[in-house]
Amino acid sequence: MGMNLKFFDALKFLVRKPHTVRVPYEKKEPAKRYRGVHVNDWEKCIGCGNCAKICTCQAIEMVEIPTLQPKMGATNLRPKVDYGRCSFCGQCVDVCPTGSLKLSTEYEIISPNVEDFTFIPNLRRDSGPGTGWESSPETSLLDFERVEMPERDPEERKKDFEWVLKGFSEEQAVFEAARCLGCALCVQGCPTGMYIPEYINAIFHKNYDKSVDWMFINNPLPEICGTICTHRCEEACVYHNRGQAVQIRYLKGFAAGKVEDYERVVGISTKKTGKKVALIGAGPASLSCAFYLRREGIDAVIYEAQKVAGGMLKLGIPRYRLPDSILNKEIEFIKKQGVEFKFGVRVGKDITFEQLRKMYDAVFIGTGYHVGSKMGIPGDDGEGVFDAATLLRDVNLGKEVKIGKKVLVIGGGDVAMDATRTALRLGAEEVILSYRRRYVDMPASEEEKHEAEAEGVKFLTQTLPVEIVRDKSGKIAKVKYVETEMVHEEGARRPKPVPKMDNIMEWEIDTVIMAIGQKPDWSFLPEEWKNKIKFDRRMNHIVVDENMMTDVEGIFAGGDIVNPRADAISAIADGRKAALGIIKFLGIKS
Repeated sequence: MGMNLKFFDALKFLVRKPHTVRVPYEKKEPAKRYRGVHVNDWEKCIGCGNCAKICTCQAIEMVEIPTLQPKMGATNLRPKVDYGRCSFCGQCVDVCPTGSLKLSTEYEIISPNVEDFTFIPNLRRDSGPGTGWESSPETSLLDFERVEMPERDPEERKKDFEWVLKGFSEEQAVFEAARCLGCALCVQGCPTGMYIPEYINAIFHKNYDKSVDWMFINNPLPEICGTICTHRCEEACVYHNRGQAVQIRYLKGFAAGKVEDYERVVGISTKKTGKKVALIGAGPASLSCAFYLRREGIDAVIYEAQKVAGGMLKLGIPRYRLPDSILNKEIEFIKKQGVEFKFGVRVGKDITFEQLRKMYDAVFIGTGYHVGSKMGIPGDDGEGVFDAATLLRDVNLGKEVKIGKKVLVIGGGDVAMDATRTALRLGAEEVILSYRRRYVDMPASEEEKHEAEAEGVKFLTQTLPVEIVRDKSGKIAKVKYVETEMVHEEGARRPKPVPKMDNIMEWEIDTVIMAIGQKPDWSFLPEEWKNKIKFDRRMNHIVVDENMMTDVEGIFAGGDIVNPRADAISAIADGRKAALGIIKFLGIKS
């Protein structure tokens, strides 16, 4: 009787919907957050390889895609997944800095061919937004927010020339270093190709000696760069895509500042080759070149017209941005390497270029862009009008510079920002910045602009001074200006500012600083050498080959007079590259 009841009870399963899904005849609907096969958005993917690094199953391999072009901050590599190994844990998604990678709810891979279970994911199997295993900055294992560099209060700092930065604490530096994923895409943005992941990893382990040792491989001015570098490496950082880049610049400066005695870490070269090289100008390009020449036993003699070394590092950058203590520390170490400096010697006057050519085995030209420009408008050639390069140089050399209470700075680059902030520190009560284009067109760095605005500089964009009006005594009374209209022209990179001359307005101003560009001084070169050395069409830059040698054998050049980037790190890179070129030219085995 009991058996019969069980039999009839079992009959109900004949009409119930079965739990078993008859794959492949029926499709099983997965959960919304199901972890299936990978999907990769190639437009977002930068080929950093973090997914492959974290995979504990070794299921991901980065492969080259020939149809993709590498660019700064991105490679042409894409992940290839082996589903014979993949455990679908999702860690690869969790550490994807751009959010290009996800696990879709698609899970079926049916094939008799084993090679079909290994492929390069794209968007073909995407199950749609909000499905599968995705990452977001809010839920990611990564920290997309950087540790901000502590700064002095703007109202306090604008009263003096003391350093505006407070510096990282060790805790802050280690925490920021921990964010680095070690993918090395940042190196693509560094002109010197510094070993960034290596020195940041050393900082994380508080091994500052090792960190500095990595830095000196291709940069002999690490603390200077760690203070004022234009940090293009950070633009290539993987976090830059949907977060804040690692503070690469300030981490470098922090670690270099922790090592007071570079000699203890890097050592002093005792090599001797009997070869000697003259370097004209004591800026970052020459300092870098001289350092690496001495490391290989080549005597380096720097001729500098000023009484101090550093070039625009010393004469152009204000001390509130680059303190003398940092500058002097690194220049003194270069002197310790055996580099000889001849200060107050102007090539072309105190010694001829031809003499240098005969006295030395090679000559390096690193004279920089020291000559400021003026607009050429009525009234700009008298008292109260400065070019920014001259003003900044005089202030940095400790000369007395008198300015008025109402200062107008013309320009939109970093030098213009330096001029506005220096004017405040010299006692100006009101500083106006006039720029003929839009705010977004300003070539100055965002941080320089923000710092100037925080200190009270008033930005007036799309304005163009047309005349400086003077009173009977010859002093500036006012500046006439017009507004500009941005006109788009076909094929142009950016709109052109066109003055609206029908409405001339005035500012009450007593000092004008023009920061509209700088140019080189070729007066040290005789005409015959100007004809021998190849220049660009406007004679703004010397043309060099891949070894930084001009078309005259044995004459090398670097820095601003070669490189239009016109920043310290590019000059340092040029100097090292020139040193390697000179070593090769002299036939010395490194």
